[in-house]
Amino acid sequence: MIVYTVGTFDLLHVGHLALLNHCKSLGDMVAVGVASDEVVNLYKPNVPVIPLEQRMEMLQALQSVDIVRPYRELEYVSGCKDVKADIFVIGEDWGRNSHNLAVEAYLAAAGKQIVQVSYNPRTSSTIIKQTVVDQNRPALRVA
Repeated sequence: MIVYTVGTFDLLHVGHLALLNHCKSLGDMVAVGVASDEVVNLYKPNVPVIPLEQRMEMLQALQSVDIVRPYRELEYVSGCKDVKADIFVIGEDWGRNSHNLAVEAYLAAAGKQIVQVSYNPRTSSTIIKQTVVDQNRPALRVA
């Protein structure tokens, strides 16, 4: 069974590791699609801090990950087809956008599975970035 998941994977953290380990528990191989900066700009306010190639390199170094591939368009059907995914793992914030509906229809027609996972609210690249900014902001001085 090939498990496929997608994401930005900026500032790799324990939430990412938990997701990828969960993916590994679902199948024999884990394939990860990594969003290009252009794709991230379509759905997040901030571009990644870590360049795409380095995010991919970090993921490839993990034991739980077998295949790493970039995706440069906001659609998932081609990635599922390319890696021959049996299971597509998504986060709880999965919406009803056209690119999400397209992959749901493709997977249903192909007899494949979608598994939804919950996020750990303590682990977020956005929160990590904000913490770094807050810790390095000069204290406001009252005159």
